[in-house]
Amino acid sequence: MATFKNILVSLGMLISMMATPIKADKPLETVAHVDLDRYLGEWYEIARFDAPFQQGCVASRAHYSLNPDGTLKVVNECRSETFDGKLRIAKGKAWVVDKVSNAKLKVQFFWPFKGDYWIIDLGKDYEFSVVSEPKRKFLWILSRTPHMELKTYDEILEKLKFLGFDIAQLLKTPQP
Repeated sequence: MATFKNILVSLGMLISMMATPIKADKPLETVAHVDLDRYLGEWYEIARFDAPFQQGCVASRAHYSLNPDGTLKVVNECRSETFDGKLRIAKGKAWVVDKVSNAKLKVQFFWPFKGDYWIIDLGKDYEFSVVSEPKRKFLWILSRTPHMELKTYDEILEKLKFLGFDIAQLLKTPQP
């Protein structure tokens, strides 16, 4: 009887540990693999952690295409304050740093500064993507459409909480 009780207690502890969120000091993992050809194209920003370079941005979106040298051309744009506000465009490039997964990239908008672009979640049909970096300072939830189903968004938030992100910092991005 004592053995059965010990098994139940151990099983309860294991279940509890599995439901416990990962602490933010644990290494952030990316998705196992990204097919870059499928990742290319237009992405709409659904939500983000606020960043100085995106202050006042609405209707934010990104477009990724392939450069002749194999790097990715990155064009980010948003409107200032309102949907009719001034168009802001940032052009850069990205390159894969983890050739096994294609999920870890570096992105550069002006030399010599570059940042990590890690794909940490990705829809089965590439309908959404979640991007961050190892320290969890930046975070973007992206979608192929300007609006995301609430169920999908809520599922992403639950996963982000589990991964140690402070989702209270997320700002939803207004889209037309």
